[in-house]
Amino acid sequence: MSDTSTSESQEFLVDQVEAGSSGDSAVLDQGAPAADGALVSGSDISREVITTGYMSVIVETPEDATTEAIRITEAVGGHVDARNEYAPSEGNGGSSTLTLRIPASDLTATLDKFKGLGELQEVSTNAVDVTMQSRDLEARITALEASVDRLLALLTKAEDTDTLIQLETAISSRQGELESLKSQKRYLDDQVAMSTLTLSLVSEAEAPSVEPGNFFDGLSAGWAALVTFFSGLLVLAGVLLPWIIFLAIVAAIVVMIVRFALRNRRVTPATVSTPPTTPEPAAEVKAD
Repeated sequence: MSDTSTSESQEFLVDQVEAGSSGDSAVLDQGAPAADGALVSGSDISREVITTGYMSVIVETPEDATTEAIRITEAVGGHVDARNEYAPSEGNGGSSTLTLRIPASDLTATLDKFKGLGELQEVSTNAVDVTMQSRDLEARITALEASVDRLLALLTKAEDTDTLIQLETAISSRQGELESLKSQKRYLDDQVAMSTLTLSLVSEAEAPSVEPGNFFDGLSAGWAALVTFFSGLLVLAGVLLPWIIFLAIVAAIVVMIVRFALRNRRVTPATVSTPPTTPEPAAEVKAD
């Protein structure tokens, strides 16, 4: 009698799960249900878009501009995801790069405010439509939630150990998949709701130079280049001067050594080639 009851319970479980799977497929095919239970057609679904952007602004003081940019972002409900600042050094006035998360509905107005920080150098935005991906996740989550509810209901009716084990295994598997889908949906919703903007704030000293537009600009640029050239020559001369002095001293020592050696070589042969002198015999005196 117990074997027959166990078999019937397992067959009942299989039938119920298969019926639930058919219902899940129907939900996936038809679309996500609306709040009142009616299915929403594709034409009625509002678009969901992930917007990213990049903006570069030339400012007088990057540090002050960074503080103001953060204030503007937080005022509209955004926040800073990353912040990189570079201190002023010789030749540039420093710079700052911010990764900002800004509500998508306030992105355009916020970009206009950032333009007021200085001189706009570059701005670009990119939008990716993820409507279908979001709706697919919603339908799969709805189907899995319904499936888990059915399995939990069957769990209360199970009367044997094998059925309990099968149900608990199925519930655990589907709950894990359900949590994964919900995590993906939360991430997607966050990307849609909050646009990501990379804001670069550079100082005027670090900004690229503008090409001369007329004769006087060209003359000024040429004079600046000439002054820079001679300044470079002076720096080079200052670097080489100690080496020139050192090499001159070494050369003078070498010349003195060579001259001394040549002088000794000339004196020595003259001394060796001089023959010894013999005294002349005294003249004889004849007597008268």
